[in-house]
Amino acid sequence: MVPLARKTLIYEWRRFLPSALAVAFSGLLLMVQAALVFGIFNTAAINITTSNGDLWVGYPGTQSMELGRPLAADTELQLLMDPGVARVEPLAWLDGDWRGPAGRGGVTVFMSGIDTRPNAMMFADAITPALRAKLDEPGSVIVDRSDLNKLGVNVGDTASLNGQRVHVVAAMNGLRALGGVNVLISLANARQLDEASRADRFDYFLIKLRDQDMADVVKARLNSSASATRFAVWTRDEFARKAVYYWMFETGAGLGVVFLALVVFLVGAIITSQTLMGAVAGSMREYATLHALGVGMRELRGVVVRQAGWVGLFGLAIGGIGTLLVLALAATQDVPAQLDPLTALACAALVMGIALVSGLLAVRVLRRADPVQLLR
Repeated sequence: MVPLARKTLIYEWRRFLPSALAVAFSGLLLMVQAALVFGIFNTAAINITTSNGDLWVGYPGTQSMELGRPLAADTELQLLMDPGVARVEPLAWLDGDWRGPAGRGGVTVFMSGIDTRPNAMMFADAITPALRAKLDEPGSVIVDRSDLNKLGVNVGDTASLNGQRVHVVAAMNGLRALGGVNVLISLANARQLDEASRADRFDYFLIKLRDQDMADVVKARLNSSASATRFAVWTRDEFARKAVYYWMFETGAGLGVVFLALVVFLVGAIITSQTLMGAVAGSMREYATLHALGVGMRELRGVVVRQAGWVGLFGLAIGGIGTLLVLALAATQDVPAQLDPLTALACAALVMGIALVSGLLAVRVLRRADPVQLLR
């Protein structure tokens, strides 16, 4: 029955093409949706994932970067006392009110006051030492290239930030944030732009360890110390997951995504099953002939299910190519989209599930494959 299913598809490809296209469209929707979801929500952790610190230190219970609170002034000294810590780097996280050209409304921005030394850990994977050095200029800021229009400026222009004059010295890719605009400034400029930071009370500290393999040990030791009630320590990956999960689930956005995926699955299954049922109904005389020749109904059902499987594979291939094209287009427009192999595999499994469920629904049409049909 396997060769029969395959040969029928080849011979009657026009009849099964709508089913394959329905599966391909469902797969395209699922994969692009997953890529956009992970791409958009992963920007919530862009400050963490583009930095090379081994451990992050913040206020206890912090779920995401923008929810941090100032730490005690002696936190850095306490961290340096641990024998496993090689270097500690502060990060000032500030809210800012950006005012661009006259007649344009204000924009709420997130200011990251970072160390400007060439070997600094914050944004080490995103900013070159040459760009970082530009932040030493008084009033200098760096923004993401895709946010220039939102801020109403170009590189070299000036604006007002928290009532003080600043100028954009550079624009780059990879700083786009979820729910706001990332603006990079130096620690020295942060003290000028925010009163609270003048007392050297920072929101986060990055730790570089003497031995990266000891990250869990040092984290546990710092968290269990007497000062653990004043700060909390996470690994970089752990803190990044906390930020992404907070935006996906705590804000309610993740539930909407799951609901949308369920809708795509159901709509894809219904459309594909209808097209498959039409294809099977169109071959009803052939199935009735096979039944008259002694082929059991169980074997005929197997043919339909196998046909659905082949349709699913073909549709998955088309949908995969379409997804690659859409993601390539998204990259040219600075749209955050990420599709890792595990997510792609999960989407492929859902697509095949759509095809197989559609095949099982189309099996009902075989009840009309009665040899009596041949006498009409």
